[in-house]
Amino acid sequence: MDLTLALVIGVVVVALVFDYTNGFHDAANAIATSVSTRALTPRAALFMAAAMNFIGAHLGTQVAQTVGKGIIDAPDGSHGLVIVASALIGAIVWNLITWYFGLPSSSSHALIGGLVGSALASASVVHWDGVWVKVVIPMILSPLVGFTLAAAIMIAIYWIFRNAQPGKANRGFRYAQTVSAAAMALGHGLQDAQKTMGVIFLALVVGGYAAPTDPIPQWVILSAAGAISLGTYAGGWRIMRTLGRRIIALDPPQGFAAESAAATVLYGAAIGFGAPISTTHTITSAIMGVGSTKRLSAVRWGVAGNIVTGWILTIPAAALVAALSYYALHWMVE
Repeated sequence: MDLTLALVIGVVVVALVFDYTNGFHDAANAIATSVSTRALTPRAALFMAAAMNFIGAHLGTQVAQTVGKGIIDAPDGSHGLVIVASALIGAIVWNLITWYFGLPSSSSHALIGGLVGSALASASVVHWDGVWVKVVIPMILSPLVGFTLAAAIMIAIYWIFRNAQPGKANRGFRYAQTVSAAAMALGHGLQDAQKTMGVIFLALVVGGYAAPTDPIPQWVILSAAGAISLGTYAGGWRIMRTLGRRIIALDPPQGFAAESAAATVLYGAAIGFGAPISTTHTITSAIMGVGSTKRLSAVRWGVAGNIVTGWILTIPAAALVAALSYYALHWMVE
């Protein structure tokens, strides 16, 4: 086995490890609201989320194309594969750090930060226009849209069901949350599994096993879908507590509104623009949005501030770890 093939296999394995950590890190995105309102039991919610993640991963490849082609240009051969591997290490390390502290940070932005950091360390080309248009602008807009849309849905629910009996309405929205949680999990698979597909495809192109114009192979889609589903089923309980209880004590109508708004934003960004937005940012801002319609003090803004600080640090922190990883791997491999 030559060095290039060995590196391609290694990068694919590391990419699937990242995909798995993405799954358990972001499991809370899809099910935290449903579990906290007791619409679903934790294990049933995780099984549903894992299944919907797997299905969602098969619904398109626009985001994968953006990640695989629109962020950096890695050189061909072993040097390019070291760059890709370093990017993945940066993203994995940041995922594990934020999981340990229960911070719902973005696996997507950790991956983008890793790609940029390793590319800069290796003096490779970074498509700053692609980073700006496909990452930075959606990173700013998606939480704002999620917050506003969730607040609007919540206000509409308050108005439509203003005369409903609270107990009966809550029971109805618990059933509705099963659907909205499934939609959220489907959107997570559509967004996040594609990012791993994009990185694996980038490794295949750099290694000479695929052309940039080729479609993403079916085995790449299946393996990415399977890894993120297994990770989701493993669950990320630390982050689930933060999303489900620490930002605001959710009731079933609020959970339904937050999940519906977040899922809508995820589908629009993936299918309409091929933009790799953060499912974490979107659902977290949607939860804040529904909470603010009740009263601003209902949202624990101190917790929200810690989360936003984590968001700001994600790209530079993952970039720094990726750059250090590049220097280490470059010294060992080349």
